[in-house]
Amino acid sequence: MAAAKFDKDFVLKSIEERGVHFVRFWFTDVLGVLKSFAVTDTEIEGAFEEGMGFDGSSIDGFTRIQESDMVAFPNPETFQVLPWRPEEKGVARMFCDVMKPDGTPFEGDPRYALKRMLKKAADMGYTMYVGPELEYFYFADDQGTDVLDEGGYFDLTPLDIASDLRRDTVLTLEKMGIPVEYSHHEVAPSQHEIDLRYQDALTMADAVMTYRLVVKEIAFANGVYATFMPKPIQGQNGSGMHTHQSLFTKDGNAFFDAKDPEGFNLSTIGKQYIAGLLKYAPEFCAVTNPLVNSYKRLIPGFEAPVYVSWARRNRSAMVRVPMYKPGKEAATRVELRSPDPSCNPYIAFAVMLGAGLKGIEEGLTLPPEASNNIFKMTDAELAEAGIKTLPKNLGEAIELFERSELMKEVLGEHIHTFYVENKKAEWADFIQNVSQWELERYLSVI
Repeated sequence: MAAAKFDKDFVLKSIEERGVHFVRFWFTDVLGVLKSFAVTDTEIEGAFEEGMGFDGSSIDGFTRIQESDMVAFPNPETFQVLPWRPEEKGVARMFCDVMKPDGTPFEGDPRYALKRMLKKAADMGYTMYVGPELEYFYFADDQGTDVLDEGGYFDLTPLDIASDLRRDTVLTLEKMGIPVEYSHHEVAPSQHEIDLRYQDALTMADAVMTYRLVVKEIAFANGVYATFMPKPIQGQNGSGMHTHQSLFTKDGNAFFDAKDPEGFNLSTIGKQYIAGLLKYAPEFCAVTNPLVNSYKRLIPGFEAPVYVSWARRNRSAMVRVPMYKPGKEAATRVELRSPDPSCNPYIAFAVMLGAGLKGIEEGLTLPPEASNNIFKMTDAELAEAGIKTLPKNLGEAIELFERSELMKEVLGEHIHTFYVENKKAEWADFIQNVSQWELERYLSVI
C-alpha cells in the first residue's frame, strides 16, 4: 500500500491555500535522531530547485568541520501540515534527501542508505513492504518511571487511562496520511502499542520517524511523558518494534507459494530471505538494537527473542511466519521480533533487507522450524538443534557488526565507520560506570 504522492506544484498550492508560513525540513542523523530547520513559505519554490544549505559538521555521523557544507532537498511527496501546530500561519514538514554541494548523494544520509538498498532490491525485481509494531511507555514525567496505569495486554478502562492519549495519537497520524491498523494496551503497566499499516519501506521509515514524534507531542500536550526506551522498568517486558516484511514482484507477493512441498505456503525466495535474516541477525543486531539498554530487553523470560530461530505459531522464535489465511496471499510475510523502537528505521530496514537479499543471493537453506518453547530449552538442547543466540550486550553486538562485510556493503563505509566508533564509545562509557546495583551488592560486604 503506497501513500498518496504529491508533487511540488501541489505543495506550493497547499502552502498558499492553507496559509502555511513555515515548512520544517526533516532528516535524521546516523543514530536516528530527527533533525529539523524551518524554511519560510517564500523560500520553498527555490528550495525544490536548489535545496537549502546547512552545516553538516554539527550533525552526528555527517562530516568533519573542513567539509561541512550540506544541502537538503525536500521531497514534495512527504509534505504534511503538522496538526499540533497553530492553524494560523501554520507549520508543515517535508523529509529531505541530503546532498553534497556538487549534487551527489551524501553517503552519511541514512535515508540514502535505505534508498540504495531498495534500488538493489528493485534491480532484482523486488519491492520491500514493511509493517512495524512500535511499543512505548507513558510515564508521569521524564525524571522517573511512575506509571499512569496498572493495565495489562488489551486491557480497557478503567485500568487503561491512556486510551484518550492513544486515540489522539492515532487521529493525528491519520491527519498526516499515516494509516493505522491497531492500537492497544501492551503487557506491562503503562505500556502501549500502535501498529502502522504496511507500506513501502521508504514511506514507512518516514512514517516511523513521524510516529515517534507524534507520540511524544501528544503526551507532552497532555502533561505526561512518552518514551521509546527499550527496557525502562526492571522486571517488566521491554518495548519492541516487531517488523513485518515482505517482497513483492510485478506478479504479486514473492514469499507466497501454494505448492510449497513443506506445507508452509512459503516460496523458495521467502525461505531464502528468512535464512538470510537468521544468518546475519547477530551482525545487524547493533543496528536493530542500538543501545546499552536494548540488551536488558533481549533476555529470556520477557517475550523478547534471544535465540536465532524461526517458527509459525511459536512466538519465542526470533522470526515468525504468521499462518496463511486462504485468499490472503498478499499478506504472506515474515515478522522479525528482535528490533526495538530506539533504532534508526532507515538503516534498520536497510540491514534487514540487505540480510534477506543476501540469503536469496547465496541460496541459503532454511533450517528446521522451532517447535518447542525455546526459552525452556537447555544449552545442550539448543546446541543440538544448532540454535545460536543474539549478542548478549552492545559490546558483543558492535564487535560482530564491525567485522561484518555485509554491514559495510549495506550501509557504506561512511555510516559503518561512524557507527562503530560511536557505539564503541557508548559501550566504553557504560562499562566504566559504577552502578547503584554494584554499590548495593558489594559495598557493605567486601
